[in-house]
Amino acid sequence: MNNLTINTCSEADLDLLAELNRQLIEDEKHDNTMNTGQLKERMRSFLEGDYNAYLFSETGEVKGYALVRHGSSPLYLRQFFVCRHCRRQGYGQAAFKKLSEFLETDRLDIEVMYWNERAYSFWKSLGFRERSVYMRLEP
Repeated sequence: MNNLTINTCSEADLDLLAELNRQLIEDEKHDNTMNTGQLKERMRSFLEGDYNAYLFSETGEVKGYALVRHGSSPLYLRQFFVCRHCRRQGYGQAAFKKLSEFLETDRLDIEVMYWNERAYSFWKSLGFRERSVYMRLEP
């Protein structure tokens, strides 16, 4: 993981980002029903706005990505994903450390799905603490 690199994404990465986002939605059991094409267009609108996406790679192999909104203070980490075959190997912590250094910040906001205990534990292990509870009323 010492060779883990971070690169800012461009429009050329939209297909890959959409696929990784689809896997993230699936893994966190989110209720988002967008297909990959719709996710690609949503990612395009993020990148055309105040978001940047970043790919984490090691020796040319993509290990994950992050989507960060730069129009807020602190920065908002909207999506963070480590590829399934890379989990439980330290890539998440290494990628987050690289991202923090790359962004030159030690303050970030995130949201974690209430039922995603694995993600919740991961973020707590990195020092994140609760600041609010986001709730929704649905029929």
